[in-house]
Amino acid sequence: MNKEILRELYKQKRKELSDVEIEVFQEQIYKQVFELDFSAIKTVHIFLSMKKYKEVDTNPIIDFLLQQNINIVTSRCNFDTDTLSHFLFDRNTQLQLNKFGVPEPINTPQVDEKEIDLVFVPLLISDKEKYRVGYGKGFYDRFLSACRDDVKKIGLNFFKPIVKIDGIHQYDVALDKVLYPK
Repeated sequence: MNKEILRELYKQKRKELSDVEIEVFQEQIYKQVFELDFSAIKTVHIFLSMKKYKEVDTNPIIDFLLQQNINIVTSRCNFDTDTLSHFLFDRNTQLQLNKFGVPEPINTPQVDEKEIDLVFVPLLISDKEKYRVGYGKGFYDRFLSACRDDVKKIGLNFFKPIVKIDGIHQYDVALDKVLYPK
C-alpha cells in the first residue's frame, strides 16, 4: 500500500487502541528500550508524545535516560521550511504547544544535529526494510538526513512492521531499528 492509504489506516488503528492495550504495548516497548546499550551514547533526541494522537508515551524513556546522565534533545517545528530545530531538554524545560498540539521547548539552548548520537523517531507504521510512514510533512526525513552518518535511528510503534511500503523515494530515510510490542 502507498503512504497516504497507510497513514489513514494506521491513524485509525491507533485511534481504536484501548487504554489497556496502549498500557500493555508501552510496557513491552519500554522493556526493549531499557535493554538497549547506551554506553557510547551521550545525546539522545526524543519526540515529546502527543497524547491526543495516542503516540507512545516517551516520558518513562526520558526519565530513564536522565537517570543515565544522557543529554536529552527535543525539537521545535519550523512550519515555513518543514524543518526541525533542536533544543536541550530536562524536567525544568518550559513547553508550549504549537498549532498542531506538539509540545515544544521554549527556554533552553539550541543543539546542532551533529551532536546527536541516537534519535527515537515517531511513526504510524514501518515496513520490514525499516522505512516509515509518519504524518506526511517530511520533518523527520529532513532532520535525519542532516544528522551524522553514524547516528542511530530507532522507531517506536504499537504495530508490527508490514511487508512493504509502496512509494518510498530517495529522500526517505530508513531506521536502524523499530521497537514494537512482541
